[in-house]
Amino acid sequence: MFEIATDFALLLILAAFCAGVVDSIAGGGGLITVPALLLVGASPVEALATNKLQGTFGSATATVAYARAGHVQPMAQLGMAAIAALAGAGGALIAHLIPAEVLRLVMPVVLIGVALFFALKPGLSDDARAARISPAVFGLTVVPLIAAYDGFFGPGTGSFYMMGFVLLAGYGVLKATAHTKMLNFASNLGSLLIFLPLGSIWWATGLAMAAAQVCGAMLGARLAMRIGAGLIKPLLVIVSTAMALRLLWQALAG
Repeated sequence: MFEIATDFALLLILAAFCAGVVDSIAGGGGLITVPALLLVGASPVEALATNKLQGTFGSATATVAYARAGHVQPMAQLGMAAIAALAGAGGALIAHLIPAEVLRLVMPVVLIGVALFFALKPGLSDDARAARISPAVFGLTVVPLIAAYDGFFGPGTGSFYMMGFVLLAGYGVLKATAHTKMLNFASNLGSLLIFLPLGSIWWATGLAMAAAQVCGAMLGARLAMRIGAGLIKPLLVIVSTAMALRLLWQALAG
């Protein structure tokens, strides 16, 4: 299996740390790590598989950090997490059936919509509001749709979970961020289990990136909990817009 030189490894470790910080606050860390992996010579499948490996560690770390601070109760999320894991695995299995070109054209529009929602929606704060749907309906509809998308494509998953929790579940911004991480971890893990038999993971590189992801996620979660919506909202807008612009650039360049 192809692995990379030390110089490139240092670049990927730095990218993973930055991604861990961003992902634990607003999602979108794959915007940093996947292009970095492609830049150093990974094939698209290797980049996605290795990204799932290191990203799983980052989302797990963020989940633990938010849980320790009391912003999420993992045991109460086990049902949704199981659904997310199964849907993430299913998404990874059908990845070859979804034309990537179609997703690259559709997703920028969706991501810009997410950015505009969080930028312009008045009253978004860390305070809870009335839920529009029950937790059971949320878990059976919103969660599997987003998790399946995470399995076969991925960019913006954290932003979509965030929007669902805020708009439909009535969560405040910080609580939504905390609850997003466990579902993101579950869908990452589910899709990772599908990639394992394919032999596409760069193990040494991915584990080194995972260590950096853990450090970045710890820092990002602490910043989010200290500052709350004042940090999460603008960073989510920036990340969603950046992902949209990158996907547009890829679609036009392709």
